[in-house]
Amino acid sequence: MEDKLNLYNTLTKRVERFVPNVPGKVKMYTCGPTVYHFAHIGNLRSYIMEDVLEKFLRFSDYQVKRVMNITDVGHLSSDADTGEDKMLKGAKREHKTVMEIAKFYTDAFFRDCEMLNIRKPDVVEPATGCIADFIHMIKVLIEKGYAYEAGGNIYFDTSKLDEYYVLSNQDAEELAVGVREGVEEDGNKRNKTDFVLWFTKSKFEDQELKWESPWGVGYPGWHIECSAISIKHLGEQLDLHCGGIDNAFPHHTNEIAQSEAYLGHKWCNYWFHILHLNDSNGKMAKSKGEFLTVSLLLEKGYNPLVYRMFCLQSHYRKPLMFSFEALDNVAASYNKLVAKISSFLDAGVCAVEEKKLADFREAFFAALNNDLNTSSGLTVLYDVLKADVNEATKLAAIKEFDKVLSLGLLAEAAKYKEELAAKSADAAAERMDAELTAWIMKKIEERKTAKKNKDFAAADAIRKELAEKGIVLKDTREGTIWELA
Repeated sequence: MEDKLNLYNTLTKRVERFVPNVPGKVKMYTCGPTVYHFAHIGNLRSYIMEDVLEKFLRFSDYQVKRVMNITDVGHLSSDADTGEDKMLKGAKREHKTVMEIAKFYTDAFFRDCEMLNIRKPDVVEPATGCIADFIHMIKVLIEKGYAYEAGGNIYFDTSKLDEYYVLSNQDAEELAVGVREGVEEDGNKRNKTDFVLWFTKSKFEDQELKWESPWGVGYPGWHIECSAISIKHLGEQLDLHCGGIDNAFPHHTNEIAQSEAYLGHKWCNYWFHILHLNDSNGKMAKSKGEFLTVSLLLEKGYNPLVYRMFCLQSHYRKPLMFSFEALDNVAASYNKLVAKISSFLDAGVCAVEEKKLADFREAFFAALNNDLNTSSGLTVLYDVLKADVNEATKLAAIKEFDKVLSLGLLAEAAKYKEELAAKSADAAAERMDAELTAWIMKKIEERKTAKKNKDFAAADAIRKELAEKGIVLKDTREGTIWELA
C-alpha cells in the first residue's frame, strides 16, 4: 500500500505524510464525551470530522481499529483539577444517581451519532470499567519517580520531563493559574503544571463514585483515563489520536506526558485536532446555559445530515461560524442535491464508464488526501453530477464517495422520489374525487328533472346506474343526498 494521506500533525505543527507503524493498519484513539449532559453541535463537529477521517482511511484500504472512552467519572469543571466533578454536577441537576446520568447521556450521545451517520467506534470503554488499569499505571509512574503523593492526592511531576509543552506554544512562564473563573491554585502541587492522577482528598465530600486504592479510597483524575484505555486496547504504539482543539492543552499534553513516562518511549505519532464551532457569542459551550443539540435542530425541522454537510463544507482546521441563516443555505443545497440524484435513480440499465469512474475516484482521493479537504471532496461530487457521463457512472461515484461523506445521499434521494410519487398519487386521487363528485351531482340533477317530468323510468335508471358504482341515493326533505355503499 502506498501512503498518500497528508495530515496536519499538531505534534510537529506541519502537514506531513501519514505513515502508520504497521503498513496497512491504523490504531486510532478518539477522546469521547463526558456524559453529564447532551452533546452540543460544537462537540459533534469534532466527532463528524473524526468519522470522516476514519471512513476515508477505511476507504483507502487501511484496517482501522478505533477506540473511544466514555468519561463517567473524574472530569472536574476546570482544567486545573479543581471544581466539581461534572458527573456529580449532572446528577445533582437532575436528582439522579451518577450512573443513571451516565447511562442516559451515553445513550443520547450515540443516538445523536446515529442521526449524523457517525460510525460507532470498534471499542467504547467507560472509565468506570478500567479502575484497575488506572491504578496499575499510577503505581508504575510512582515507581519510576514521575508521580508523588501530596495532600492525599497523587500528582504527576511535570518537572521530570525534558519537554512538557509538546502540543502547544506555551511555556511555564506563560501558564497562569486562575485563567478561568473559579479556578484556584492547588497548594499541593510542586509545580503549577502538575496534574492529578488520583484523588483521595476532594473539595466536596459527597463524591458518589469511589474505589479502594493503595493510596486510600478515591477516584481517578480525568487525564489518566485516556492513556490507560488507549494502551489497554491499542497497545504501546498509537498511530493517530483525535479530539477537539480545546483538548490539546492540557488534556492531550498530559496524556503524552504520563503515557511516555509510563512506557519509556514515544507513544503517538500523529495528533488530529478539530477547531471550534462558533456562533455570534463565541465558542459554543455547555457552560453558557442553553445550547444547540441535534434534537433541537430536529424540532426546528432540519435533517441532521444537513448539519453534517454544513461541517463538511468547511476545513476542520478552520473555526466554523454557525447561524441558522447559514444552515438554511446548506439545507437548500442539500435538498437540491438529493432532488438531482433522485431524478436518475431509475435510469435505464447501462454499463458504468470505468475510465470516467476512475477519474472521479482519483479526484476525490486527491481532495481528501490533501489534509482531509472535505470541501474539495464535495466539489468533486458536484462535478460528477454535472459531468457528461451516463447515470450508472454517476450513481457508482456517488455511492463510493458517500462511504466517506456519509450524507445518506442515495437513501435520501430514494425517499424523496417516493414522497414525490405519493404526492402525485394524492393529487391524482383528489382530481378523481372532484370529478366523481361533479358527475354524481350532475346525475342527481338529471334524476330530479326526470321525476319533475314524471319520467320515473329514467329516474329509476339513474338510481340504478349510481348504485352499480357503489353510490346510494337518499331522498330527504332537504333534497337528495348520496353516500358510498
